[in-house]
This record gives sequence, structure tokens and C-alpha cells, in this order.
Amino acid sequence: MPQAHQQILEQLRQLVGTASVSSTDPSWDQGNRAVIDLLASWLTDMGFLVEIQEVTPGGDKANLIATLGNGPGGLVLAGHTDTVPFDEGRWQSDPLGLTERDHRLYGLGSADMKGFFPLALAAASAFTSKELKQPLILLATADEESSMNGARKLAAAGRPKARAAIIGEPTSLVPVRMHKGIMMEAVRVTGRTGHSSNPDLGNNALEGMHAVMGDLMTFRQELASRFSNDFFKVATPTLNLGCIHGGDSPNRICGQADLHFDLRMTPGGDNATVRAEIEKRMMGLAARFDLEINLHSLVENIQPFEQDANSELVHLAERLTGHSAEAVAFATEAPFLQQLGMETIVMGPGSIDRAHQPDEYLELDHIQPCISLLQNCIRHYCL
Repeated sequence: MPQAHQQILEQLRQLVGTASVSSTDPSWDQGNRAVIDLLASWLTDMGFLVEIQEVTPGGDKANLIATLGNGPGGLVLAGHTDTVPFDEGRWQSDPLGLTERDHRLYGLGSADMKGFFPLALAAASAFTSKELKQPLILLATADEESSMNGARKLAAAGRPKARAAIIGEPTSLVPVRMHKGIMMEAVRVTGRTGHSSNPDLGNNALEGMHAVMGDLMTFRQELASRFSNDFFKVATPTLNLGCIHGGDSPNRICGQADLHFDLRMTPGGDNATVRAEIEKRMMGLAARFDLEINLHSLVENIQPFEQDANSELVHLAERLTGHSAEAVAFATEAPFLQQLGMETIVMGPGSIDRAHQPDEYLELDHIQPCISLLQNCIRHYCL
């Protein structure tokens, strides 16, 4: 086994073995600092100028900006260092131990997306002794799987800056130039409880929630007619009614009910505008049914993302991969890097179909093609 390949496996073994779950559930949520420190050590040894940006007080969650070369322009290779929670009992092997079998590397984050970092480092190693005309920047972020606070921190700070950015999310090395946004919202309907034998004694929150759900499904159809985009496999915005809770007993009028839903907008639609429309509809239902109906966000929203099909980066990625750029339904940090003025695409090894699943894996036959692809991109933007 070539030494470079052994180093990739050893680095990925250390990254997978360093737990860095991020979650909106406090019982699962962890910091990513140990992963950042590992990457910082390796990149420092390679000659990169390394900066750690604290995302939380105390720095248990942090971003890493590592730069080789200087000056304006250049290329960013970006990824997130956190993973989703996991159920160890559903894995055939230790999720925090890298396992090689069937020409695959199994482990939590192997595809989504710790596996990208050793490949990006291997690609960069070919240029550490060269004088770059424009900088190469390795970017590692916190909390992509929950709040995206790492990417938000970077956007607020206005850095890093470059001509182009490649986010190495698992796309089977197919360039992605467009994805939907996402907002997760909660509706709370508050009525008045009472004895179920006399409906006049209360005002049933579940009956009000029935109207809320019907109205949201009507609104979903309206969004589909206004914002359809055939570039996506699912061409329309989606609105999913995810979970509902309410009431406490069959013989009591329900006094309160809660509904959680997510809405994924296509490019061309604005999250804030759509949310304001929903809020206005909820106010109308509240007045109609004499109920209190409140809408609140469960997480900060992520805007839809679109990179111009005729941009330099898209043309380069299509030429190098032989694949036309695609659109995907899942959200990434791309809108935040695009805010920094960079042409941005999503393109990395592994399949999104294995992300967030037991027995997540990275295909061994993606390793060398990914390294070669990244090296060609580095040559284009940095030499």
C-alpha cells in the first residue's frame, strides 16, 4: 500500500474516532474542537498558516482557516467537521472506528464529511513546495448538521475571501450548483380546555390545528404553482408536516397543540417572504376560530442556493468531471460562502444516500479520482 494512501487512512481513522456530534438535542450535542486541533496540527506541518476561529465562548466549537500562499483570489476547499447523532446498535461495526471491508471505509462521518479532509490534504500536499500565485485555503467548520453557526460566523466576519469555493459534501464527485433552502417552523395553537361533555365550555386546540394543517397543505400547492423548477428531481418547494402533539385526555377539550414542519424553497423564492405569508395566514385562522396561534422558528433558516450555470467554476467542474452540474434537495453551507463573494459549488466523494445512515461508508474507488480532481482545481486557481 502506498505511503500516501496509508496516511489518508490513518488521518481518516483519527477523524472518525474523534467524536464531534452536533445536534439541537443538548443530550447529544458535542464540541468539534478536538477535530479542529487535529486538522490544525497536520496543516501546520504542511506549511499552512493556521487560524482557529472560536464559534462558542470557550472555543469548544470552532472553525479552522488554513492558508497556503497569499494575496487575493485563490481557491477554498471547505467542509464541516461535525456529524449527526448515531445509534450504535444499528451498525455492523464500531461507528467511531474506521473499518475497511468490501472496498469501502465504514465509519461515522466517513462520507458526510470527514472523509473529504484527508483527500483535500493529500491534494494540497503536491503544492506545498511550489510558489502559488493565488492562495489555497482549507476551511473546516462547526455545527453544519444543526445550526450552521460555524458558517454563519464566517459570513459575519467576512472571511475567508477567494475567487472560488468547493464544498466537499458527498455528491459522488458530481458538481452541484443549486440546492433548496430550508426552514423548520413550529405552530402552537392555544385554546381553552374544559369537560368534553359540553363543547361550549372550551375551545378545542386540536380542531384549530386541523384547520392549520389544511391551510398549510393548501399553501403548499400555491407554492408549487409559483416556484416550480424542473432542474430539481422534486421540482417544487416541499412542505412536510413532521410531528404533532396535543391534548392530554380523551375526555377533556384539548387546550394546546403543537405542529412542527419544514419547508424547502427552490431558488427564486425568499424564506423571509414565504414565512411572512404563513404568519399572515395563521393570524387569519386565529381570528376566525378565536384561538391563539403562534408561529416560531425552530432553527435559523438557510436560503436556497444557486450558482450561475455559466460561471467559471461550474464550467471547470463540468469539464474535469465529465458531468453536467446538478441540483439537490439537501441544504449545505454554500449560501454562506457565496455571500462572501466566491463562486461556489458542492462536489465531493461518497454518496449522500449513505449520509445519516447506519453503516455509513466512503467508497475506496472515490479516493484517487477526488484527489486528482482537487489537484486540477488547485492548479487552475492557484498556479
